[in-house]
Amino acid sequence: MGANLWWDSIEKEMRNNAPAFKFNDDDSVPIGYKHITCHMIFDIKMVGLVRKARYVAGGHLTDPPVDSVYSSVVTRESVRILFTIAALNVLDVIGADVQNAYINAPTKEKVYTTAGPEFGSNQGRPVLIVRALYGLKSSGARWRDHFAAILRENGFKSSLADPDVWMRKAKKPCVFLYWEYLLAYVDDILILSHAPHAVIDSLSQRVTFKAGSVEVPKSYLGADVFRVTIHDGSPNDPAKQVWAMSATEYVKRSIQEVERELALQDAYLPKRTETPLSSGYRPELDFSAELEDSQVNYYQGLIGVLRWIVELGRIDLIVPVSLLSRYMVSPREGHLQQCYHIFAYLKQFNRSKLLFDDGEPTFDDSYFHVCDWTEYYPDAQEAIPPNMPEPLGHGVSTTCFIDADHAGCKVTRRSQTGLIIYVNKAPVVWYSKRQNTVESATFGSEFIALKTAIKHIDELRYKLRMFGIPINGPTSVFCDNESVVINATHCESPLRRKHTSIAYHRCREAQAAKYIQIGFQRGRNNPADILTKLLQGPRMRALLRRLFYWSKEPVPA
Repeated sequence: MGANLWWDSIEKEMRNNAPAFKFNDDDSVPIGYKHITCHMIFDIKMVGLVRKARYVAGGHLTDPPVDSVYSSVVTRESVRILFTIAALNVLDVIGADVQNAYINAPTKEKVYTTAGPEFGSNQGRPVLIVRALYGLKSSGARWRDHFAAILRENGFKSSLADPDVWMRKAKKPCVFLYWEYLLAYVDDILILSHAPHAVIDSLSQRVTFKAGSVEVPKSYLGADVFRVTIHDGSPNDPAKQVWAMSATEYVKRSIQEVERELALQDAYLPKRTETPLSSGYRPELDFSAELEDSQVNYYQGLIGVLRWIVELGRIDLIVPVSLLSRYMVSPREGHLQQCYHIFAYLKQFNRSKLLFDDGEPTFDDSYFHVCDWTEYYPDAQEAIPPNMPEPLGHGVSTTCFIDADHAGCKVTRRSQTGLIIYVNKAPVVWYSKRQNTVESATFGSEFIALKTAIKHIDELRYKLRMFGIPINGPTSVFCDNESVVINATHCESPLRRKHTSIAYHRCREAQAAKYIQIGFQRGRNNPADILTKLLQGPRMRALLRRLFYWSKEPVPA
């Protein structure tokens, strides 16, 4: 019986792909069609040990398509924002997976192949490929175009801020108006609505969903997705459910692969690690031997895995991974050992989860200096997109924490910018990158970081507006450099260093336009500190608790 498992998987694949092929009665091939080969790819799914066969076209043999083959997918930032909105507007979330998605779309490529034994009695006959078969250069774009047309027929429109976030006006039975959303990542979709199954039923008229895939999501983009109940302890704030995201399963599988590779070398991950990198280690000061070519490829693969883990919410790794990523071209043995050290840290500290808390933070007015800017920036105003959709549903507040590690790089003496932006109490944007210039003082590096934060705030506020989400007031920005805060918030404060003039005026003009308000926050309470520096274990975990779950408001200086 077991001997038929692979053949059964081939027959199942060919049944699903049947619409992609066309046989002419006379076996003729139209003029202009090109012959290509096709092949079968086999795999075993770890869950249930199910055999999987995939029939793939030899797209490398086709001519470059005239039309664009680019196919976009929803961004992780958009997913985090909309999970927060789901809790805020009390919407249900349903996930679904389109079966053999590409086969639903017609192809524009003129290709044919010779049928193999998987075609049964048609073996040896020329067969035209008429659907977007896996492997063709344009299949991704053709599927996206096809699915986009279906969504438009159902009244959805694509957001200009993220073309794979689809929106449609909706109304609850209680007459609450809001936008319902559909997020598309190739064939994996998420629906946020008070009645998501009605959306599924409508789409089912045009596409087929995999059996058992229409359910409350358990994973998305490689991350574990689930609901948690939280309570801040105050008597007036009852317990509530919010969405959360975790990289636990992805991390677990990654660690298993790393340990399997190390076992071949009779090596093991370190037993105990308190921080992602070894205490006192600096990658730029590592002068160990350079890796061989095969090891370089392996190192690059590990960095790719770690980058994705950061995207899935392990913000505590962002600085170590950023530092090690600088040596992708010619890494050293010490850099590879530190990659192993990070995986050992992940194995020990594996319970991190990111909460998309829809609760709105409140700040004391004493944080922010009020100033009349009309004399200095009389025309300052926020750029409001003229084509934004009508704001519907409950509004959100935005908060940003920034920091800079002055002259952090021991070789170039460039500073590291770090920032994290919250929508309500949910972290949705995090950023850590070395600055392009060398700043002679902390003041300059912090002002550059503030300018970078304003750029990201502009982008986020634009995206929220283009998602039809109301924004409550200005973005509250917290910086732990008092000189920068005074220079940016007091109109009478002069420009101290000419080389920071761009950052100086950009930050002050944003303040004058009244879409940001800047306040001072001591470094010990600043969660962005973890996005700029390699911290000691206890200090890092104290900030992580604040970063992953906002249990308190900032403490006044």
